[in-house]
Amino acid sequence: MSAATEAQARTGWGLPLVVLVAGMFMSVLDTSIVNVAIPEMQVIFGVTADDIEWIATSYTLVLGVVVPASSWLGNRFGMKRVYNASLLAFAAGSALCGVAWDLDSMIAFRILQAIPGGVLPVVTLSMLYQIVPKEKIGTAMGLYGLGIIAAPAVGPTLGGYLVEYVDWRLIFLINVPIGILGAVAAWFLLPGFAAQRVGRFDLLGFVTIATGLSALLLALSEGQSWGWTSYPVVILIILGVLSLALFVVIELEVEEPLLDVRVFRSWPYTNSLLLISVLSVGLFASLFYIPVFLQQAQGLGAFEAGLVLMPQALVMAVFMPLAGRLYDRIGARWPAVVGLSIVAWATHLMQDFTVETAQSEIVGLLCLRAVGMGLAMMPIMTGGISAVPPAHVGFASAFNNVAQRVSSALGLAVLTAFMTIQQAQLSADRAGMVAADLAMPALGPGQRGQMMGTMMVYQQTQTQVFVSSLDDVMLINTVMTVVGVGLALFLRSGRSAPAGGARPALAE
Repeated sequence: MSAATEAQARTGWGLPLVVLVAGMFMSVLDTSIVNVAIPEMQVIFGVTADDIEWIATSYTLVLGVVVPASSWLGNRFGMKRVYNASLLAFAAGSALCGVAWDLDSMIAFRILQAIPGGVLPVVTLSMLYQIVPKEKIGTAMGLYGLGIIAAPAVGPTLGGYLVEYVDWRLIFLINVPIGILGAVAAWFLLPGFAAQRVGRFDLLGFVTIATGLSALLLALSEGQSWGWTSYPVVILIILGVLSLALFVVIELEVEEPLLDVRVFRSWPYTNSLLLISVLSVGLFASLFYIPVFLQQAQGLGAFEAGLVLMPQALVMAVFMPLAGRLYDRIGARWPAVVGLSIVAWATHLMQDFTVETAQSEIVGLLCLRAVGMGLAMMPIMTGGISAVPPAHVGFASAFNNVAQRVSSALGLAVLTAFMTIQQAQLSADRAGMVAADLAMPALGPGQRGQMMGTMMVYQQTQTQVFVSSLDDVMLINTVMTVVGVGLALFLRSGRSAPAGGARPALAE
């Protein structure tokens, strides 16, 4: 590629960025859109609740395994080539999921779908840092953030509509035309990137991090049903921790590591991962628990619950690009501090949710949280990656995705365990007033009526217990976010040059 053409590719970065974000948006959307179809698939496949959860669990496990290898693949075969192949493979995997005939076939096809789904976000972020001018990186990351945060928020609404009014299989089949069109657009609009010289694939490092992440994610996903102190869960946690420790040792010793853990020597980058984890836990906790609250406590349908979540996605879509421009002008510290403070305040107000809370109030508080999320997330991520050397941007991108996946899974698992304990305790405290009536045999019409009344009281009590436990979860999220505000004060302020330096060669 000539110097003039190369310069044109770098200045005309708007359309290429849209192509990248659209492809990555599709893969991230699939992490949440499937959740609302789980009950429908359980009925159609005729399986238990524990079995159907493997549709989501298998996808999460494979993502954790694939992400660490994504950077090496992009460098070895060329990022544009890997991006296009991943888009088409994701579309093919989605098509297979759309025609699955039983649970086993669905799980197998979800695994195939997750392999390119894990590669896309990492390669997308690496390409973004190479096609966008340094002075515009904040704005570009604001647009990139739409796929990271807005896609999971849109998922329940879109999925709820397709499941309730069309066909659940469309949540997969809709990816096919999008993937094909995205690959065609990428072929014509993205500049080519030459494959780089990379060493032999770090197989031992890959095996250890894949084993560690898989073991931890499996333990966290199944800990609630298997029991947190059961032998399988304890063994998986020990195996995961030891494998990750061995991975660190290996990566420090090999000449060409799969993922260079030396990026953690940069405190700004490490601090950004901690803050991203705080925001990821808060985001996915609200996306998981609020729909349950709306459906179980307030009696809404899946699509209606999704509509309540939609405004926050629109708010984030507005504020993320604004946050990117702020980063370009003033750096990461103050957008992150203000954003996290807003998230903490809104989450604190959500501790007062009751069964009678108006939906307008719920939407308002979710939108307020979305303002904070939109202001904070991309400046934090951009500031962190900007602190690492140019050659390590791919490693930093991979660790970012790993942090988001693992922290959201870990956070949901811990919060769910806490909610279960709280519900059990509150149920025991409030059960005395209905236990005696529930034990009475229903011998006559009067006693049957009394039994029905008692059951209604019991159901109302269980709903109140759930809401009270949810309020406690919001308290925990508030405390975590306040800690995040303190960490955000250590972020850099003012204009800072993003990771860039010498860019890898563009392919001719």
